[in-house]
Amino acid sequence: MRIRIKTKWSKEEREVSVEDAVSVLAFNSWKIGMQTLLEIENENFQVDSQVQRIEVIEEVMAFMIQALDRIVHETINDEDRAALISMYAQKVSDHVQDNARDFSGPGDYRTPFIEKLNARFESYSDTKWDTEKHQPGFSMGREFGNNISDVLGPNDRQWALDYIQQVLMPEFYALFKKTVKSVGLVEDEIKDVGGEALDSRHVLLRDKPA
Repeated sequence: MRIRIKTKWSKEEREVSVEDAVSVLAFNSWKIGMQTLLEIENENFQVDSQVQRIEVIEEVMAFMIQALDRIVHETINDEDRAALISMYAQKVSDHVQDNARDFSGPGDYRTPFIEKLNARFESYSDTKWDTEKHQPGFSMGREFGNNISDVLGPNDRQWALDYIQQVLMPEFYALFKKTVKSVGLVEDEIKDVGGEALDSRHVLLRDKPA
């Protein structure tokens, strides 16, 4: 997967706020989602409508939010982790709202996306994560593959699953993990994330549509 990662700061060492880092991560996450959609279309999977395209990207976004939650699980306390994931999810939802509006016209796209994210926190909660390699386990990759294949046309759903889980997901996840590192969110500890303590499996329930 060929895509450039963009950060707002140079390689020179300087103080970067968590909010800045999360904003850049969300921006690049959307780029990764767009590229993932393009890869799916290049494989001639059935994506016939703008609604399907948005839904594919939303599933990629939902997966990356889950992945970040797992990546930072051992490095920060539960309160800060919940606030970090909530901040990231809210910034991602801004991109969903803006881009879905461009694709499909005026409307509230943020609220359905947030509802989907809360549902995904439930469905991903029992899936496995490889803590040594910091990558999704088989069941987590399978859940993602099923979510994407459910969006595709009925002719593609069955045979698309292996491609999505075994080829596509590892490619974009490697790029996502590189992005998380490049913005500095995998230090030994992230301090002063801010925000009140939230249940980390339902951190989005308090978000309100713009």
